[in-house]
Amino acid sequence: MTISRYEVINRVVELKSLTKAANSLNLTQPGVSHAINSLETEWGLPLITRSRSGVQLTSDGARIIKHIRELLLINEEIKQEVAAIKGMEVGTVKVGTFASVASQWLPKIITFFQNSYPNIEIKLFEGDYKKIEHWLINNEVDCGFLALPALSKSLEVIPLKKDPMVCIVSSQNPLHKQKKITFNQIEKEPFIIPKEGGDTDVTRIFKEHSIKPDIKYELYEDKAIVSMVKHNLGISILSEMVALDDYSQDFSILDLEVDSFRIIGLATTPTISPATEKFIECVKVWVEQFT
Repeated sequence: MTISRYEVINRVVELKSLTKAANSLNLTQPGVSHAINSLETEWGLPLITRSRSGVQLTSDGARIIKHIRELLLINEEIKQEVAAIKGMEVGTVKVGTFASVASQWLPKIITFFQNSYPNIEIKLFEGDYKKIEHWLINNEVDCGFLALPALSKSLEVIPLKKDPMVCIVSSQNPLHKQKKITFNQIEKEPFIIPKEGGDTDVTRIFKEHSIKPDIKYELYEDKAIVSMVKHNLGISILSEMVALDDYSQDFSILDLEVDSFRIIGLATTPTISPATEKFIECVKVWVEQFT
Protein backbone atom coordinates (compact mmCIF):
# COMPACT_ATOMS: atom_id res chain seq x y z
CA MET A 1 0.00 0.00 0.00
CA THR A 2 1.42 3.41 -1.02
CA ILE A 3 0.56 5.17 2.27
CA SER A 4 2.63 2.57 4.12
CA ARG A 5 5.62 3.32 1.92
CA TYR A 6 5.13 7.02 2.60
CA GLU A 7 5.17 6.32 6.33
CA VAL A 8 8.40 4.37 5.92
CA ILE A 9 10.33 7.04 4.05
CA ASN A 10 9.07 9.77 6.36
CA ARG A 11 10.27 7.85 9.43
CA VAL A 12 13.65 7.14 7.78
CA VAL A 13 14.09 10.85 7.10
CA GLU A 14 13.04 11.78 10.66
CA LEU A 15 15.44 9.30 12.30
CA LYS A 16 18.19 9.47 9.62
CA SER A 17 18.57 5.71 9.88
CA LEU A 18 17.07 2.67 8.17
CA THR A 19 17.64 0.53 11.27
CA LYS A 20 16.00 3.00 13.69
CA ALA A 21 13.08 3.47 11.31
CA ALA A 22 12.61 -0.30 11.03
CA ASN A 23 12.61 -0.69 14.82
CA SER A 24 10.13 2.15 15.36
CA LEU A 25 7.75 0.74 12.72
CA ASN A 26 8.16 -2.91 13.79
CA LEU A 27 9.58 -3.80 10.38
CA THR A 28 12.76 -5.49 9.23
CA GLN A 29 15.53 -3.36 7.73
CA PRO A 30 15.20 -5.20 4.38
CA GLY A 31 11.49 -4.37 4.47
CA VAL A 32 12.28 -0.67 4.95
CA SER A 33 14.85 -0.74 2.15
CA HIS A 34 12.36 -2.49 -0.15
CA ALA A 35 9.68 0.16 0.52
CA ILE A 36 12.05 3.00 -0.37
CA ASN A 37 13.51 1.17 -3.38
CA SER A 38 10.03 0.50 -4.73
CA LEU A 39 9.18 4.23 -4.54
CA GLU A 40 12.45 5.16 -6.22
CA THR A 41 11.81 2.59 -8.98
CA GLU A 42 8.20 3.70 -9.47
CA TRP A 43 9.15 7.38 -9.75
CA GLY A 44 12.53 6.89 -11.43
CA LEU A 45 14.19 9.19 -8.87
CA PRO A 46 16.74 8.63 -6.10
CA LEU A 47 15.12 9.82 -2.86
CA ILE A 48 17.82 9.24 -0.23
CA THR A 49 21.58 8.84 0.07
CA ARG A 50 23.46 6.94 2.76
CA SER A 51 26.68 8.15 4.41
CA ARG A 52 28.54 7.89 7.71
CA SER A 53 26.45 10.76 9.08
CA GLY A 54 23.25 8.83 8.30
CA VAL A 55 20.49 8.95 5.73
CA GLN A 56 19.95 12.23 3.87
CA LEU A 57 17.36 13.29 1.31
CA THR A 58 18.49 13.95 -2.24
CA SER A 59 17.47 17.27 -3.77
CA ASP A 60 14.57 15.48 -5.50
CA GLY A 61 13.63 13.75 -2.26
CA ALA A 62 13.59 17.09 -0.43
CA ARG A 63 11.07 18.44 -2.96
CA ILE A 64 8.82 15.41 -2.58
CA ILE A 65 8.93 14.82 1.21
CA LYS A 66 6.83 17.90 1.96
CA HIS A 67 3.98 16.54 -0.17
CA ILE A 68 4.36 13.09 1.39
CA ARG A 69 3.96 14.66 4.83
CA GLU A 70 0.87 16.54 3.68
CA LEU A 71 -0.69 13.24 2.57
CA LEU A 72 0.26 11.55 5.85
CA LEU A 73 -1.29 14.45 7.76
CA ILE A 74 -4.53 14.10 5.78
CA ASN A 75 -4.50 10.34 6.38
CA GLU A 76 -4.08 10.92 10.13
CA GLU A 77 -6.96 13.42 10.12
CA ILE A 78 -9.19 10.89 8.37
CA LYS A 79 -8.38 8.19 10.92
CA GLN A 80 -9.04 10.59 13.79
CA GLU A 81 -12.33 11.75 12.27
CA VAL A 82 -13.52 8.17 11.82
CA ALA A 83 -12.58 7.42 15.43
CA ALA A 84 -14.46 10.53 16.61
CA ILE A 85 -17.57 9.40 14.72
CA LYS A 86 -17.33 6.08 16.54
CA GLY A 87 -17.05 7.89 19.86
CA MET A 88 -13.33 7.23 20.34
CA GLU A 89 -10.57 9.79 20.91
CA VAL A 90 -7.37 8.50 19.28
CA GLY A 91 -4.45 9.83 17.31
CA THR A 92 -0.98 11.31 17.56
CA VAL A 93 -0.02 14.96 18.10
CA LYS A 94 3.52 16.03 17.21
CA VAL A 95 4.50 19.05 19.28
CA GLY A 96 7.47 21.34 18.63
CA THR A 97 8.87 22.92 21.78
CA PHE A 98 11.81 24.91 23.09
CA ALA A 99 13.72 23.96 26.24
CA SER A 100 12.02 26.04 28.95
CA VAL A 101 8.50 25.04 27.90
CA ALA A 102 9.63 21.42 27.58
CA SER A 103 10.97 21.35 31.14
CA GLN A 104 8.46 23.53 32.98
CA TRP A 105 5.14 23.25 31.17
CA LEU A 106 4.91 20.12 29.10
CA PRO A 107 5.19 17.41 31.79
CA LYS A 108 2.20 18.98 33.56
CA ILE A 109 0.31 19.75 30.34
CA ILE A 110 0.71 16.19 29.05
CA THR A 111 -0.46 14.74 32.36
CA PHE A 112 -3.43 17.11 32.35
CA PHE A 113 -4.23 16.21 28.73
CA GLN A 114 -3.95 12.44 29.10
CA ASN A 115 -6.34 12.43 32.05
CA SER A 116 -9.02 13.29 29.48
CA TYR A 117 -7.55 11.71 26.33
CA PRO A 118 -5.48 8.67 27.34
CA ASN A 119 -5.51 7.21 23.81
CA ILE A 120 -4.01 10.26 22.11
CA GLU A 121 -0.23 10.01 21.91
CA ILE A 122 1.99 13.10 22.27
CA LYS A 123 5.36 13.18 20.51
CA LEU A 124 7.81 15.97 21.36
CA PHE A 125 10.37 17.62 19.08
CA GLU A 126 12.74 20.06 20.80
CA GLY A 127 14.49 22.90 19.00
CA ASP A 128 14.82 26.67 18.82
CA TYR A 129 12.19 29.05 17.45
CA LYS A 130 13.49 28.90 13.87
CA LYS A 131 13.57 25.10 13.81
CA ILE A 132 10.04 24.87 15.21
CA GLU A 133 8.71 27.23 12.51
CA HIS A 134 10.54 25.18 9.87
CA TRP A 135 8.97 21.98 11.22
CA LEU A 136 5.51 23.57 11.16
CA ILE A 137 5.83 24.87 7.60
CA ASN A 138 7.08 21.47 6.41
CA ASN A 139 4.36 19.51 8.28
CA GLU A 140 6.90 17.79 10.52
CA VAL A 141 4.96 18.81 13.64
CA ASP A 142 1.27 19.52 14.20
CA CYS A 143 1.72 22.47 16.54
CA GLY A 144 4.62 24.28 18.14
CA PHE A 145 5.43 26.61 20.99
CA LEU A 146 7.08 29.84 19.83
CA ALA A 147 8.02 33.29 21.02
CA LEU A 148 5.66 35.60 19.14
CA PRO A 149 5.41 37.09 16.64
CA ALA A 150 6.14 34.17 14.33
CA LEU A 151 8.32 34.92 11.32
CA SER A 152 6.01 33.11 8.91
CA LYS A 153 2.69 34.81 8.13
CA SER A 154 1.21 31.45 7.04
CA LEU A 155 0.96 30.16 10.62
CA GLU A 156 -2.01 30.48 12.96
CA VAL A 157 -0.81 31.69 16.38
CA ILE A 158 -2.41 31.70 19.82
CA PRO A 159 -0.79 33.97 22.47
CA LEU A 160 -0.50 32.16 25.81
CA LYS A 161 1.64 34.07 28.32
CA LYS A 162 3.86 37.14 28.73
CA ASP A 163 7.21 36.03 30.16
CA PRO A 164 9.36 38.92 31.53
CA MET A 165 12.95 39.23 30.31
CA VAL A 166 15.45 39.68 33.16
CA CYS A 167 19.18 40.09 33.68
CA ILE A 168 21.12 37.52 35.70
CA VAL A 169 24.40 38.37 37.46
CA SER A 170 26.71 36.38 39.68
CA SER A 171 26.51 36.85 43.45
CA GLN A 172 30.21 37.75 43.17
CA ASN A 173 29.37 40.73 40.95
CA PRO A 174 28.78 44.03 42.83
CA LEU A 175 25.66 44.58 40.70
CA HIS A 176 23.91 41.61 42.31
CA LYS A 177 22.58 43.76 45.19
CA GLN A 178 20.58 45.94 42.79
CA LYS A 179 16.93 45.28 42.01
CA LYS A 180 17.21 46.76 38.51
CA ILE A 181 20.03 47.11 35.97
CA THR A 182 20.46 49.96 33.50
CA PHE A 183 21.30 49.46 29.84
CA ASN A 184 24.46 51.49 30.38
CA GLN A 185 25.57 49.02 33.06
CA ILE A 186 24.83 46.10 30.73
CA GLU A 187 27.15 47.58 28.08
CA LYS A 188 30.02 47.74 30.59
CA GLU A 189 29.84 44.09 31.65
CA PRO A 190 31.10 41.01 29.76
CA PHE A 191 27.98 39.50 28.19
CA ILE A 192 26.99 35.87 27.55
CA ILE A 193 24.49 35.65 24.71
CA PRO A 194 22.28 32.74 23.62
CA LYS A 195 23.57 31.36 20.33
CA GLU A 196 21.87 30.94 16.96
CA GLY A 197 18.10 30.52 17.02
CA GLY A 198 17.81 31.04 20.76
CA ASP A 199 18.99 34.66 20.78
CA THR A 200 15.88 36.25 19.22
CA ASP A 201 14.52 37.76 22.44
CA VAL A 202 17.86 39.19 23.55
CA THR A 203 18.86 40.70 20.20
CA ARG A 204 15.41 42.28 19.96
CA ILE A 205 16.02 44.08 23.26
CA PHE A 206 19.45 45.23 22.08
CA LYS A 207 18.00 46.63 18.85
CA GLU A 208 15.02 48.32 20.53
CA HIS A 209 17.22 50.18 23.00
CA SER A 210 20.41 50.60 20.90
CA ILE A 211 22.45 48.54 23.37
CA LYS A 212 25.97 47.57 22.29
CA PRO A 213 26.94 44.64 24.54
CA ASP A 214 30.48 43.41 25.14
CA ILE A 215 29.82 39.83 24.00
CA LYS A 216 32.38 37.42 25.42
CA TYR A 217 30.67 34.06 24.98
CA GLU A 218 27.90 32.55 22.86
CA LEU A 219 26.18 29.44 24.18
CA TYR A 220 23.19 27.46 22.94
CA GLU A 221 21.95 25.87 26.18
CA ASP A 222 20.21 28.02 28.81
CA LYS A 223 21.66 25.95 31.66
CA ALA A 224 25.18 26.48 30.32
CA ILE A 225 24.60 30.25 30.25
CA VAL A 226 23.37 30.21 33.86
CA SER A 227 26.40 28.15 34.91
CA MET A 228 28.78 30.64 33.27
CA VAL A 229 27.02 33.51 35.05
CA LYS A 230 27.24 31.69 38.40
CA HIS A 231 31.01 31.50 37.91
CA ASN A 232 31.13 35.27 37.29
CA LEU A 233 32.27 34.96 33.68
CA GLY A 234 29.70 37.49 32.51
CA ILE A 235 26.09 38.60 32.79
CA SER A 236 23.18 37.57 30.59
CA ILE A 237 19.56 38.29 29.74
CA LEU A 238 17.12 35.40 29.86
CA SER A 239 13.40 34.98 30.32
CA GLU A 240 12.16 34.88 33.89
CA MET A 241 10.87 31.34 33.27
CA VAL A 242 14.39 30.15 32.45
CA ALA A 243 16.06 32.09 35.27
CA LEU A 244 13.67 30.84 37.96
CA ASP A 245 13.97 27.24 36.74
CA ASP A 246 17.66 27.19 37.73
CA TYR A 247 17.59 29.78 40.50
CA SER A 248 20.10 29.51 43.37
CA GLN A 249 22.00 31.77 45.75
CA ASP A 250 24.89 31.82 43.24
CA PHE A 251 23.24 34.50 41.10
CA SER A 252 20.70 37.31 41.31
CA ILE A 253 17.81 38.16 39.02
CA LEU A 254 17.55 41.86 38.16
CA ASP A 255 14.77 43.69 36.34
CA LEU A 256 15.72 45.56 33.18
CA GLU A 257 15.71 49.33 33.03
CA VAL A 258 12.69 49.13 30.73
CA ASP A 259 10.27 46.22 31.11
CA SER A 260 10.50 43.74 28.27
CA PHE A 261 8.71 40.45 27.62
CA ARG A 262 8.69 37.47 25.34
CA ILE A 263 5.21 36.32 24.43
CA ILE A 264 4.95 32.54 24.48
CA GLY A 265 2.42 31.27 21.97
CA LEU A 266 1.27 28.11 20.25
CA ALA A 267 1.38 28.00 16.45
CA THR A 268 -0.23 25.69 13.89
CA THR A 269 -0.77 25.50 10.18
CA PRO A 270 -4.29 26.54 9.06
CA THR A 271 -5.50 22.90 8.91
CA ILE A 272 -5.26 20.81 12.07
CA SER A 273 -6.41 17.34 13.09
CA PRO A 274 -9.12 16.70 15.71
CA ALA A 275 -6.49 15.40 18.17
CA THR A 276 -4.35 18.51 17.70
CA GLU A 277 -7.40 20.71 18.24
CA LYS A 278 -8.08 18.96 21.55
CA PHE A 279 -4.45 19.35 22.62
CA ILE A 280 -4.52 23.08 21.85
CA GLU A 281 -7.69 23.57 23.89
CA CYS A 282 -6.08 21.67 26.77
CA VAL A 283 -2.96 23.88 26.62
CA LYS A 284 -5.05 27.06 26.71
CA VAL A 285 -7.03 25.83 29.73
CA TRP A 286 -3.90 24.68 31.59
CA VAL A 287 -2.00 27.95 31.02
CA GLU A 288 -5.00 29.99 32.13
CA GLN A 289 -5.56 27.95 35.29
CA PHE A 290 -2.05 27.07 36.43
CA THR A 291 0.42 29.79 35.33
